Amino acid sequence: MILGAIADDLTGATDLALMLTRGGMRVLQVVGVPHPDADFDDADAVIVSLKSRTIPAPEAQAMSVSAAKVLLAKGARQLLFKYCSTFDSTDEGNIGPVTDALLDLLGDTRTLACPAFPTNKRTVYKGHLFVGDVLLSDSPMRDHPLTPMRDGNLVRVLARQTNRPVSLIDHDIVRRGSEAVRESFASLEGIAIVDAISNEDLYEIGAASMDLRLITGGSGIAMGLPEAYHRRGLLALVPVEASLEAPAGRNAVLAGSCSAATRRQIEYGRAQGMPALKIEAAQITDGTFSVEAAADFAERETGALPPLIYSSADSETVRAVQQALGAEEAGELVERFMGELARTLARRGFTRFLIAGGETSGAVIRDLGVTTLQIGPEIDPGVPWTISTGSGPELALALKSGNFGADDFFVKAWERLK
Repeated sequence: MILGAIADDLTGATDLALMLTRGGMRVLQVVGVPHPDADFDDADAVIVSLKSRTIPAPEAQAMSVSAAKVLLAKGARQLLFKYCSTFDSTDEGNIGPVTDALLDLLGDTRTLACPAFPTNKRTVYKGHLFVGDVLLSDSPMRDHPLTPMRDGNLVRVLARQTNRPVSLIDHDIVRRGSEAVRESFASLEGIAIVDAISNEDLYEIGAASMDLRLITGGSGIAMGLPEAYHRRGLLALVPVEASLEAPAGRNAVLAGSCSAATRRQIEYGRAQGMPALKIEAAQITDGTFSVEAAADFAERETGALPPLIYSSADSETVRAVQQALGAEEAGELVERFMGELARTLARRGFTRFLIAGGETSGAVIRDLGVTTLQIGPEIDPGVPWTISTGSGPELALALKSGNFGADDFFVKAWERLK
């Protein structure tokens, strides 16, 4: 193993796995902290997907350190802590606390933080994160139900989460190339936010980061790593044909994300004729709608397009539900429902699932008993089809971050699945 990665949610891990696979690395994605006796011998990179983004910081630290210890024991030369390209966090964490814990484990004092993913219109300039043409703080992320992002200055955001120095390596340095960035890293103490506004910037940052034991960022930070490992003589690049033979069975879409992108995808799908069923949190709490009823709906729909079952809502509706139930309970309520629904549908012959939302994906994977994933063809930037491996039934799974994907994602995804 060359790279051991720890992702704070499932969809982010899949996004990272796709990036490294496309670069020519043999990648294994593992769900949850791996067993110390796990066999990683055939992998250049192992990505551990956790559900640690919004849990209490001490729990996220402990979980991440446990995963890192296994990866290091299996020979990982470098660690990567992967979080969302919108830097999803609160003033308490968990990006800063987990980064601190991993640096302490390594006995190191310096690393970088770069969530940029220009292909998906996430760029960092002068330390400010942009989503498309607007600051993060002016984007729909300002109303995220769990991690509202109301400050676009990442130096300020991260400084509130760590006692380490937080600095900036700005684009004036990055555009001078990898050697200039490497010199900045060598003089670094603490954590540096690194600007990146293009894929070329990410390749230079990747080449410059070879002497860092830990790097942190979105999946884009891994774009330049396979080539950099190859230049160091660590990796023989092998183009990987990302193909996947899906198991026989039926299709379903489950959407728990409340992001603007997912809501647009729902509206597009419904306009194209997808049979759709909306689940309200109040229906779950008062028992007026059950998992079995939702499964019955999906089973009845046998048309050309798969059934869509969703709980997504706009920010005002989400706030009202959170006020009534509490923010944490409202989120867990929907996650539990979607996880139980996926398990029930699998028992009824559904084997192909498209899941929208990182937290929802984590709940579904947990309840389906999936432990490892093989990466398949890309649907949209950052979102591939995957197939479950190891124990349990064979399932085709598209695990989509709420913010990712074009408006037609729910419809066109099935064209990539053979």
